[in-house]
Amino acid sequence: MASEQEDLSIEIQGVVPWQAPEGQAGQGMLLQTTRGDIQAIIHHDQTTPTMQGIVWVWGARGGFDGPADGIYGDLAENLKTGITSLRINYRDPRLLQESVLDTLVGISFLVGTGHTDILLVGHSFGGAVVITAAPFSDKVKAVIALSSQTFGARDAGKVSPRPLLLVHGQEDTRLPPSCSEQIYEWAEEPKDLVLYPGAEHGLMECKDELRTLLADWITNQFDAPPS
Repeated sequence: MASEQEDLSIEIQGVVPWQAPEGQAGQGMLLQTTRGDIQAIIHHDQTTPTMQGIVWVWGARGGFDGPADGIYGDLAENLKTGITSLRINYRDPRLLQESVLDTLVGISFLVGTGHTDILLVGHSFGGAVVITAAPFSDKVKAVIALSSQTFGARDAGKVSPRPLLLVHGQEDTRLPPSCSEQIYEWAEEPKDLVLYPGAEHGLMECKDELRTLLADWITNQFDAPPS
C-alpha cells in the first residue's frame, strides 16, 4: 500500500500477538510493517464472521482509549458481535503523515481479513488523520471526526461521497468548535455536525449522549446501501 507520494509507502510484513496494556479489553496485536511495528488491539467475535470493521485512532499523544472516558474500547466491545474494531496506537503521533500511514495499515489489515466496509474514527489530531486517510481506500464507507483540529483536514471535501460526522464540544478551549465548523464548510455532502453545549475537548460532559450518537450513527452507516 502506498500514498500518492512515492516516498511515503508502507506494507504489512507480519502480524504477531502482543500483550495489550493491563485493563484493556480486546486482543493485542503487533502489526509489523516496513516502517516499524504498530501496536493494535482488535475486538471481534470469532464465531460470527463479519465484513464490517472500524479503525479507531486517538490524539497527538497516541494511545488506545479515545475521549469521553474510554469510549473507543467500550463501543468496540459493545459492537463486536457484528463489527470488528481495530484500535491503533500510532508509531509516532507527532507526525501527521506517519499517523495517516498507520491508519492505512489498519485499513489494509481489515481488508486482508475479509472486511469490505470500513469506518474510521479519530479524535483531536486523529480527526485530521482519518479525514486525510479516508480517500486512499475505496473500502472506507464513512468517517467520524471528534473535536478535530483543522491542520491536515483542509481536504475534507475528498471524503465525499462517504458520509462525514463531525462532533465538537462548545466549551472546547484546546481546539474551539469553530474548527469543526470550518471543516464542515470544507466538506461536501453527505455531512453532519453535532455540537454539545457545555462539553470540553475530551467530551466527558456529554459522554452518555456521545455513546448513543456514535453507536446509532455507526450502525446506520453499515446498514445503509452503498452510495
